[in-house]
Amino acid sequence: MSDNTDLAALPRGPARRQVLAGVAMAVSGLILGSTQAHANADDPISHTTESIHQEVTFAASPKRVYEALTNAKQFQRVVELSSAMKTRMPSGAPPVQISQEAGGTFSMFGGIVTGRQIELLPGQRIVQAWRPMYWNPGVYSIVKFELAANGSGTKLTLDHRGFPDGDGQSLLDGWNKNYWEPLEKFLAQP
Repeated sequence: MSDNTDLAALPRGPARRQVLAGVAMAVSGLILGSTQAHANADDPISHTTESIHQEVTFAASPKRVYEALTNAKQFQRVVELSSAMKTRMPSGAPPVQISQEAGGTFSMFGGIVTGRQIELLPGQRIVQAWRPMYWNPGVYSIVKFELAANGSGTKLTLDHRGFPDGDGQSLLDGWNKNYWEPLEKFLAQP
């Protein structure tokens, strides 16, 4: 713009900030509308952006379930009861390693699943940056385990988000066969 331009002669319209705010509101309305249209409580896989939400109950206290998920020796026993032990893990696979500190790493199922502990709230919550070895390097998802007392047992709520499109069904199967079923067997042992 030259110094001789008359500012009053320029067309008036919404400021850039107003336009951007309007676009953001319109897009968020579309996203929220499509999420609500596709939400289905009976289907644990979201079809707008893949995510997994599951609620599982165990006949053990939240403290006990938390320990089984964060203690390497206990989770090794869960792995030994899992489907992965029979079908996916190479013989001589390294044992489970789990840091019990936020920021620490973990490696499970012979290194097939690795990641980092983001948040650890004993008996209540575990949040992890989580990935199987077959994903592209540097790709991590977020896994959150929420634990709540449910009578004399525990209601565990899993939210798994941010994984590559198309992996939802495989991951859901893995949660059931390699976590929940063997964890239930492990917790039932004396």
